[in-house]
Amino acid sequence: MAEVIIAQNQEQASSIAAEHIAQKIVNKPDFVLGLATGSTPLALYKQLTQIIQERQIDVSHVQGFALDEYVGLPKDHPESYFSVIRKEVVDPMGLNPDLIHTPSGDFGTVETAGEYYETQIKIAGGVDLQILGVGQDGHIGFNEPGSSLASRTRIKTLTQKTRQDNARFFDSIDQVPHHCVTQGIGTILEARHLVLLAFGETKADAIAGCVEGSISSSNPASALQLHPHATVLLDQAAASKLQHKDYYQYAFENKPSWQGI
Repeated sequence: MAEVIIAQNQEQASSIAAEHIAQKIVNKPDFVLGLATGSTPLALYKQLTQIIQERQIDVSHVQGFALDEYVGLPKDHPESYFSVIRKEVVDPMGLNPDLIHTPSGDFGTVETAGEYYETQIKIAGGVDLQILGVGQDGHIGFNEPGSSLASRTRIKTLTQKTRQDNARFFDSIDQVPHHCVTQGIGTILEARHLVLLAFGETKADAIAGCVEGSISSSNPASALQLHPHATVLLDQAAASKLQHKDYYQYAFENKPSWQGI
């Protein structure tokens, strides 16, 4: 099962993840980081940036792979994930932009974009640590409920709920693309370490299903139960519906410090 860490708040949870990633980069300068977008990992990215700057960590060889990209948005569109990751991760941390990858959402290449992206990940040696958020319906990346647990990087049709949720980043829902290219659940599970962050009461049901529910495509995040090294970092609200909450807290408080996360 995944290790569940219940922090007091988002800042503490993000700090735990940031410290872990920073040390991994020190130990392996060409660390391969899987990047999620959305509001959930922003505090993590901010804290990791601060650590990198304060400790003058060399990140010039760090590689990054985004989870997904919209189909039909040009790279320079402010809401393309290419642009978002450049603004929120690459530029603040001082990463080499040539080593940071997003799937191609170009109409002309979308048919082969998934296969090409899988090849890029393999050439890089695979993802060392994949950062994940989770939707209220349990989706990870853009793998909506019903996605195969063995799925690979491919084009997906976004649900109307996901388009409505993401409309806040656009002028209207009419501007939100209907399709994306996303890493599949099978692709995500090949990362050597999965770190899922979830905050707030609205994520409590999805987290309960992810950690303690049945493994099912109805809750794509439940696939983390199949992974040998998965860490779920929560605040108190997101953890509120977990049946074994007290045990998770006890286990974390009493684990050997050398184990890390």
